[in-house]
Amino acid sequence: MRRPVKETADSLRKISRRGLILGAAQAGFVGALALRMRYLQLDQADQYRLLADENRINIRLIPPARGRIFDRNGAIIADNVPSYRITMVREEAGDVAEVIRRLSALVELDDNALNRAMEEMQRSALLPVTVADRVSWEEISRVAVNAPVLPGVIPEVGLSRHYPMRRDYAHVVGYVGPVSESDLERIDTPDQVLRIPRFQIGKVGLEATREDLLRGKAGTRRVEVNATGRVMRELDRREGQSGADLQISIDDALQGYVQARLGKQSAAAVVIDCESGDVLASASSPSFDPNLFVRGISVKDYNALLENRYRPLPNKAVQGIYPPGSAFKMVTALAALEDGQIDAEETIYCPGHFDVSDRRFHCWKRGGHGHMNLHNSLRESCDVYYYDLALRVGIEKISAMARRLGLGVQHELAMSSVAEGLAPTKDWKRRIKGRDWVLGDSVNAAIGQGFVLASPLQLAVMSARLATGRSVAPRLIKSIDGVEQPARAGDPLGLSETNLRRVRAAMSAVTNHRRGTAYSSRIVEDAFRMAGKTGTSQVRNITTDERAGGVRRNEDLPWEQRDHAIFVNFAPEESPRIAVAVVVEHGGGGSTTAAPIARDITLQALYGETPPLSAYPANDRSAIRARQERLQRERPAHRRGGSSRA
Repeated sequence: MRRPVKETADSLRKISRRGLILGAAQAGFVGALALRMRYLQLDQADQYRLLADENRINIRLIPPARGRIFDRNGAIIADNVPSYRITMVREEAGDVAEVIRRLSALVELDDNALNRAMEEMQRSALLPVTVADRVSWEEISRVAVNAPVLPGVIPEVGLSRHYPMRRDYAHVVGYVGPVSESDLERIDTPDQVLRIPRFQIGKVGLEATREDLLRGKAGTRRVEVNATGRVMRELDRREGQSGADLQISIDDALQGYVQARLGKQSAAAVVIDCESGDVLASASSPSFDPNLFVRGISVKDYNALLENRYRPLPNKAVQGIYPPGSAFKMVTALAALEDGQIDAEETIYCPGHFDVSDRRFHCWKRGGHGHMNLHNSLRESCDVYYYDLALRVGIEKISAMARRLGLGVQHELAMSSVAEGLAPTKDWKRRIKGRDWVLGDSVNAAIGQGFVLASPLQLAVMSARLATGRSVAPRLIKSIDGVEQPARAGDPLGLSETNLRRVRAAMSAVTNHRRGTAYSSRIVEDAFRMAGKTGTSQVRNITTDERAGGVRRNEDLPWEQRDHAIFVNFAPEESPRIAVAVVVEHGGGGSTTAAPIARDITLQALYGETPPLSAYPANDRSAIRARQERLQRERPAHRRGGSSRA
């Protein structure tokens, strides 16, 4: 039966509405898809392109070239040399064991190095790990030719640290070595380049203290890899920033001479320029070859250094602290003069001993010196004179003068573990020792014994300050990337020039008067005459029985029980240019052991070359000529020329 027209019209209207709704929904859906596609393909194109690139692009760090180190005249003392090595990236290698097997057929692999490399690969799958170091060009070529069957293996040419002067700068410059876990722990915010296995950083010395300047900043390179991780091509490279080149104040020729002159003794010497504060030489003996540490020292070599009783590893010049002995007497003398406790001409009688309470303190001269004034007491190093001064002045003023002259102060110097030494006070003993200060402590301190401690560096600074009357401070870094660093000549100390002249005149008499303790080590060339002071530092107590039976000679004692030998000086005495300090551990007397070394170093520094025999006392010239010839033979060829210091 045929539907009414009205029903048909209603049905058509309903169908049209549904069609419109469905069409609108479809249009909205298509529109949303279009907008989403536009968002992904246009607005987010860069982000998704980067995500896609990350599946085929690796970003690798380029280690920066370490800054070089030069001496004051441009001689290179720390350099970077090419080094061929083979690295492997575990993620790219796939079957590491199989790749290692193939590689070992081409290159001889060290088992210990390979085991270390395997451990490093377990910690880092993405970073290249060195599996063979210091390989030859022929081995590198074989690996490159066989690259298709060695996935993840990368032959590289890198830079490695080299110290051409070897032992001469081991304690000043120090050395670099591979980054260790302890290195990462002590650095607050480690640079990502430190995560590269076997990346080298400074361990000790200048290399460590100025790591911030020497390391530089890493570069990056983007490489395209295929589905197996193999590098197909380099897409982009951004070079890093090399470390800063440092020029230090050390004079290379003088440094080499000082190290050779100390020989095989356990000793240290420091030479300072009085005008600028520049450290011209700083030597610690015996020394070692820092190149041994660059790629990791062997157990055998390290044990040999540790077991050497002369302790080659510590830097005795700045870390070693010793009782300064009679070299401290200038401090006590100046403290008394500045405090008005004594007149320069006043005499004190020395019978050979000095009694304080129930204890007797002896002079080094058993029969005594008789009546001594300030000048003669320094010239002949009378102990009793300074025992008496100690009770007049007191330890507080003596220690204050010591700090004023650079003792008991930690000088700012770009070396590791620069010692502070000790200028003791009553409060220090109460705080550290838990006991009160007694008069005997002051008596001991007055002659540089007891609690007083100083390093060779501090003794050289003291000599420079006595010579100039200024607060000369040591400077090691002369320039950074060619930019000169401020000299450290210092301001006036504020001491009486009259008092300083009296002390200097007495120091001159030590070396130039027949009764001076260092007369045999004098310089006879008038233009270069030096003023100095001997010191003999006891390392053990001499018992009453020993003294009654006659004190045993140092050479008859075991080496460890012998006195330290010390000598300080400045020269020329009329217009001081350099200050020198020498300490010979267990060397015996300062006049017999340390003074001749200091005299030779002083002449070498002033002449800038091997000094003429006419500068030495006539009766010593034959022995000195033989020593000069021996040192010339023993010194390396590059050391045989003169220094530029005329």
